[in-house]
Order: sequence, then C-alpha cells, then structure tokens
Amino acid sequence: MFRLAHLSDPHLGPLPPVHLRELMNKRLTGYANWRLGRADAQDMEMLSAVIADVKASEPDHIAVTGDFANIGLASEFATTRRFLENLGTPEKVSAIPGNHDIYVSGSTAALTPAIGPWMQSDGKSEPRFPFLKRRGRVALIGLSTGVPTPVFVAAGRLGSPQIERLDALLAQLEREDAIRIVLIHHPPHKGGARRLRQLIDGADLRETLARRGCEAVLHGHNHRASLASVPGPDHPIPVIGAPSASARPSRTHRPGWWLIAIDEEAQARAAVSARLRLYDVAQGRFGDSEPGTDVSARRRRHSGG
Repeated sequence: MFRLAHLSDPHLGPLPPVHLRELMNKRLTGYANWRLGRADAQDMEMLSAVIADVKASEPDHIAVTGDFANIGLASEFATTRRFLENLGTPEKVSAIPGNHDIYVSGSTAALTPAIGPWMQSDGKSEPRFPFLKRRGRVALIGLSTGVPTPVFVAAGRLGSPQIERLDALLAQLEREDAIRIVLIHHPPHKGGARRLRQLIDGADLRETLARRGCEAVLHGHNHRASLASVPGPDHPIPVIGAPSASARPSRTHRPGWWLIAIDEEAQARAAVSARLRLYDVAQGRFGDSEPGTDVSARRRRHSGG
C-alpha cells in the first residue's frame, strides 16, 4: 500500500518586507488583502501542527498542490524553499504552483530557481509541466495552472501544449499499467470554482481525462476539503480537494490534509482510498473526519468546513 499525503495552500507567512516598487502592479491589491484579512486567516503555528501530523503518519510521499506564496515575491520563494526542505527531499516531496505563486509576470523567474527540484520529473534538470515521478506502480503527474491574471481574478489555465503532453503521458502510463495520480491547483470539475477563480480551459482537461482516464486528481485552491468526480473512460474519476493547511480554525474553515492510500497490487484499476485529517478545536488535535473512504468507484462530496 502506497501512502500519499496531500496538502495545499499553506500561504506561508508572515509576508516579508515589501518595497514600494514591488507593488506597482496587481500586488498592490494582494498586499492590501493580506493586511486586511489574509494575515489573520492563515496561522503558521497551525501549519506547523499540520506538518507534524503528516510526518507522524510516515507517508511514502507528500504532494503539495500550490499557493505557497501570497503575492508572488521573490523573497517569499526563499521561505517556500525552506518549507519544502523541512518536508523532505524532491524524491519524497512533489510541489506544483498555484495562482498566488505565479501572481505577476515576473513570479515564475523567481519561483523556478528556488523550488525547481520539487517541480520536475525524475532525472531532469529543470521543471517542465506536466512532470512525472514514478514510485513503483504509482505515477505522480504534476500540472501547472498558475498564470498571471488581472486584478481580482484568481483563475488558472493549462494551455494547449501542456494538455497535449498530458494526453500523451496518460496514454503511455496506461500502457505501462501505472496508477496515475494527477496533481493540479485549480479544481478540474465543472462548477468546482466561481467564474473568476475557475480553470479557464477546464473543459479541455475534462475531455482529455474522459478519453485517457486516471485513477485520481488531487487539487487545492478552494481552502476547503471536498470530494467530487469527473467522467472517465470507464467510470468517474475521483477528484480530491484539500483544505488550506494553514487555515486558522473558524466556523467555515478547518485546517487539514488528506492521506491517500493506493493499493499497488490492485488489478486493472487501482483501489484508491482517502482519509481526511482535520483539526478538532474541541479536542485540540487532528483526527479522521470519517472512516476511510473508497473513492475509486463512487461519486461523493464532502465539506471540510
């Protein structure tokens, strides 16, 4: 049984000192949003507790589905690298960017040198999406939906070249009888996010998944735990959304992460089960929100709020 920890949206803080010249773009509204609310909504002590709970579970691999930064500053990516180094080496940890990481046009140039090793295929010297990491029969496929967007827009886009490469990769891995786990920041399912926060070319991705299939899709972005599905060639593909790993507990948000168990000995289609680990305010600790859920054969929805 391969055990994969899935967490997302740590929004690492506090925000480093910001120079006025760095705010002469979309970052100005993002900085204001941080000062007026996000700084209080994200709790770094809670994030430390999440990481401790993840490590105590001794997963075989950890996947973080984006939004390490807040306004895409180069100084934030130095913090991101330290965060990933604490989680583990690129052999044990995979990362993909979110919309806050590719916040403005210059963000990618700073992000890639900082955390490139966690965002690239095994044996490669630089990131290229989709990336592929093979761990036995398990194939971790990392996508990038982060693109610069206008003010007040948090949408994502894959682009035709990335979708075409994904199509070919999924077909190849199916021939190799691999268990294909797709990592993406924006939710891929229809209605997964509001219009200004959605995956713009989600329909194109869903068409590819419906034709080629995979065993699960893991995403972040919404800061809430969720279970949904998209059509596959034979049966619905489970879509698993992680809550924000640094959310300050409130009525609507609870920090947590998913423990994904993958049966590598399953015939034909992998048996994928998931346990949601949420922080219990009353107990002051993390616990399973419900018994382990078989997500490989049925469509379900679950709110972590």
